[in-house]
Amino acid sequence: MNTFWLKLAGAAIGITAIVIVASMFASKNTPKPAEPEKSFYDQAQNDQKSFLAEPEKVKVSDQTPTTQTQNEVAQTPAVQPNQPVQQTPPVQPRVQQPEPAQPTTLYFKELGEIEQIEAERQLNIAAPGFSVGRLPMTGYKGLAVDPCRRIIQKWPDSFYAYQAKRILAALPFRYQTRYKITEQETDLSMYSKQRPGTKPFEFKEQN
Repeated sequence: MNTFWLKLAGAAIGITAIVIVASMFASKNTPKPAEPEKSFYDQAQNDQKSFLAEPEKVKVSDQTPTTQTQNEVAQTPAVQPNQPVQQTPPVQPRVQQPEPAQPTTLYFKELGEIEQIEAERQLNIAAPGFSVGRLPMTGYKGLAVDPCRRIIQKWPDSFYAYQAKRILAALPFRYQTRYKITEQETDLSMYSKQRPGTKPFEFKEQN
């Protein structure tokens, strides 16, 4: 009789151990909950922040750096003859902290007042149009692609053309193929070089 109860208790313990081990494996294999997708409003806010950000004109300083100024030379004590030279303790090297990311220097032509108003109007159509194009059954053609192409054609060296090319480059690949977006329409390399009539600007892309 005692043997029966011992066997029954052992079986119960074994079943309990199996259940615990199975639950542990099941918890490990359970997929983690996916991060919530951004709403349309959040995506539109990011698009406005990215494609409508404006650059700052580079400020050129009139001062030229020198290795040692005259004041520093005058303040340097001269060593007198037969005078013991005081030994200065070695300077401990400072640990350099990583500098924050600097804005990129790009080169654009400044537009006249009337041209700037028109270019801003086209860009203010294209940036929200890019956001609306994400919605089902809409597309990007009239709302984003056409205004961007008008900007690139009329003011190719301007900052607005740079932003228009960024919008076209951000289109999903299938839409770039559908609307026959060319490599030239998405190439930004020209803006990193000085060109006739352009001025340097500092621009930091907003993500």
